[in-house]
Amino acid sequence: MYWQAKSETMKKLSLRLVLLLSVIFYYSTAQCMANERSDLYILSTGDTVYRQDTSVIVAFNSPKAVLSTSKFNGGYQDNLSAVFNHDMKQAVGVTADNYLDYLKHVAKNLQLNPKRVTGMGTAASMENTAINSASYQTLTVTAIATGGVEGNGGRAGDQADYFLTGKKRALYKPGTINIILVIDADIPPAIMARALVTCTEAKTAALQELMAGSKFSSGLATGSGTDQTMIIANPSSSLYLEDAGKHSKLGELIGRTVKQTVKEALLKQTGLSPQKQHSVLRRMNRYGVIEETLYQQYVQDIGLIDKERFLTSLRQLDKESPLVTGASLYIHLLDQFQWELVSGDELIQAGNELLALTAGKYHVSPPVMHSAEVTPAIYAWSSLVVKILADRLQVES
Repeated sequence: MYWQAKSETMKKLSLRLVLLLSVIFYYSTAQCMANERSDLYILSTGDTVYRQDTSVIVAFNSPKAVLSTSKFNGGYQDNLSAVFNHDMKQAVGVTADNYLDYLKHVAKNLQLNPKRVTGMGTAASMENTAINSASYQTLTVTAIATGGVEGNGGRAGDQADYFLTGKKRALYKPGTINIILVIDADIPPAIMARALVTCTEAKTAALQELMAGSKFSSGLATGSGTDQTMIIANPSSSLYLEDAGKHSKLGELIGRTVKQTVKEALLKQTGLSPQKQHSVLRRMNRYGVIEETLYQQYVQDIGLIDKERFLTSLRQLDKESPLVTGASLYIHLLDQFQWELVSGDELIQAGNELLALTAGKYHVSPPVMHSAEVTPAIYAWSSLVVKILADRLQVES
């Protein structure tokens, strides 16, 4: 009995030792894998873009000029060794008070000198980084971007939520479009600032072409509330340029690469694309037309219906070309009315024509808009959708 008990005890100790060693091996291996470097791109400057852990880094092999919107060693710098973009989704307890300390810690973990690097935070995954280059003669421009606009996309001039001097109340949830723009040319600081303007215009153009809506108004988004950008120039280049506006080839390349790269990053991160935006609900969402409001209006105008049955029919209708094209024209009319490009009378006339045209395609009677205001106009369009659904559901039953 004694030897049997001792044998059992030894077995248990051996098992515990094996489990302990397995845990140690797992975490040490995971740590090594997390810090493993993966090269993504070789820039025309000879610098390498690589991913390490949850960051994408551009390491400089020669002096570069950097204009960064980051609070971490931001502004104009000419003594940096690298820049990085960092996924903060796993960060815990990061606030405005400790944000810079957090980025310093990230830099150290990446084996970068915190005094000679600038970095950006985002909620986008580094696996979804998009990189594109464009060239003209000896000039090459490369855009590196991650993106997210579904969570906090906004339009310049939307109502804000804080006004505190010196620091924010708290960091807004990351959901940014972060861009690193590398210009393989020697350009002065003022032209780097102009390049930042052109880059921002290109980002906004990408969002406009995707009809991405603001989450804080009925307008189209011009960016997210926490976008950041870095412009990198190459002082050692023999090519010297003094214009980054839209009339210059540099401006053209910035516009082309940034638009393409921002769209690709948004597609990778959230699936935002022309195909996804071919949707009545996604087009009308910024004016408050969502599944729940349409269901409530159906119940009010037509009567009670099983909600799942209603939603199934609505989601089928949502992608149909006649309704999507009608919604697109209708919402653009509302936009132009809000921008004071069409009058109230023109809104009523053209709105009713679009309602009648779309209703005719579905063989239902059109609602009529009587007053030149946004709320009645939205109600009229919602009523049309409800009529189409009612007609279709009655046929099915």
